Amino acid sequence: MQRRNGERKGLFIVAGLGNPGPRYEATRHNVGFMLVDRLAGLCGASFAERGGALLAETELAGTDVLLCKPLTYMNRSGTAVAAVMAAWGVEPERLIVCFDDCDLPPGRIRIRRGGGSGGHRGVASIIDSLGTDAFPRVRLGIGRPRDAAVSEYVLSPFDDDEHDILDTMLEKAAHCVEAIVSKGIDTAMNNFNAP
Repeated sequence: MQRRNGERKGLFIVAGLGNPGPRYEATRHNVGFMLVDRLAGLCGASFAERGGALLAETELAGTDVLLCKPLTYMNRSGTAVAAVMAAWGVEPERLIVCFDDCDLPPGRIRIRRGGGSGGHRGVASIIDSLGTDAFPRVRLGIGRPRDAAVSEYVLSPFDDDEHDILDTMLEKAAHCVEAIVSKGIDTAMNNFNAP
């Protein structure tokens, strides 16, 4: 797949949100990065740094996909995502944003067509940078803390007894992304959004 600005109509960008660096690598706030890493591993793709993001070119279900991990830190994710979209000529409806969500129980996944940020600063940054909230997203449930501030909780690593839940969620979420790419957002929502 070669970059052709403005000519990649079939291309999807799958942006996993997180914070770069080993300090944040295993934290709850980085499940978006983890999902994109899982997809890269399944496809045999490797990342290279370009323009404020780690990018990996691959295919999912026969469709060109650009996996993206913004390196601008969570709260400024939109800067990198918007730059990648402009460089590759991708419209918002073909951007899939994957991120942690405290409002979902651990392991639960929800696909959304668009909408507000739900208080997630990485998503808010993307909405602000793009000037629209009309992009698909995959929300990855991490639950809420019982006895800690949310800001501390999201930057803490998963507990030992949560790793099986995390692994199952990432596996299912990879199928969610593939379904959005191959079958469309409506079918993916019908198949994966549990009541």
